[in-house]
Amino acid sequence: MENQLKIVQNETNSLIHVYLMHMTGIWLLYNRLRSRRKRTKYTRSILAQRRRQGDYANLVQEMRLDPEYHILYFRMSREHFEKLARKVCPLLERPRTHLYPISATERLAMTLRYLASGDSQTSIALAFRVSKSTVCNAISEVCDAIWRSLNTEYLKAPTTEQEWLTIEEGFSGTWNFPHCIGAIDGKHVTIQSPANSGSNFFNYKKSFSIVLLAVCDADYNFTMIDVGCTGRFSDGGIFSNSKIGQRSENEELNIPAPCCLPGTDNTCPYVFVGDEAFPLKQYMMRPYPRTQLDYTKRILNYRYSSHR
Repeated sequence: MENQLKIVQNETNSLIHVYLMHMTGIWLLYNRLRSRRKRTKYTRSILAQRRRQGDYANLVQEMRLDPEYHILYFRMSREHFEKLARKVCPLLERPRTHLYPISATERLAMTLRYLASGDSQTSIALAFRVSKSTVCNAISEVCDAIWRSLNTEYLKAPTTEQEWLTIEEGFSGTWNFPHCIGAIDGKHVTIQSPANSGSNFFNYKKSFSIVLLAVCDADYNFTMIDVGCTGRFSDGGIFSNSKIGQRSENEELNIPAPCCLPGTDNTCPYVFVGDEAFPLKQYMMRPYPRTQLDYTKRILNYRYSSHR
């Protein structure tokens, strides 16, 4: 009998515990819902005037008739804007609803104005009469669409030996540097430190950044890039971990085989030229270390740096 009473008592205590937990959850949910601020308006009145008084509805349309001011505003002509819109906007289209979504062309205009002016996102949002979050999302979406639609046309990496030889002819003819197939360097792009990122983005310049690693031809055009690595890494470390470095190391870039330098019998590989941060490889040339330089090495470093 005593065992049965203990079992009943334990089951009763368990039921009471579950009931109290359930009621506590209901009470917390009720307080959370009650504490929420009720929205008095669906949207701000100033934003509701976007289709009549925003920059896209007025200023942008007027500048389409004035080529000079169109270039000052967007850093591109009306013809280039329309050409870009034809390529990018199909990737940005959204289904039309009763809420009148912001058009793809207007989001493109916001992004180009932001990139051309250097204004804050808040300033762009007020000018176009949209929220700051709308501008932030538009910039991200449009930049991604620009990359997807244009990268194969304007940033196509060399894939054949003939394309590499064409680049080499540019360095040899313009800069008198034979067997060079690209100048490589990293650029720290300063950013605000992301939340909870610690020292990941903190670089040797005592600022926060992400790194653009790029290879350029003799006419300053990008041929290959790697962007987005955190600023705490060195250029050499970024190169080694990038697809550019990995494909170079695995001989997957179809770089031409070594051959004789012009006017000599000395066989030399085709190389990228970089600064002291990059490793010395068969496909990568770097200057002599700055310590214990003799006259010949100093002259070579000077000529090498001027070409690079």
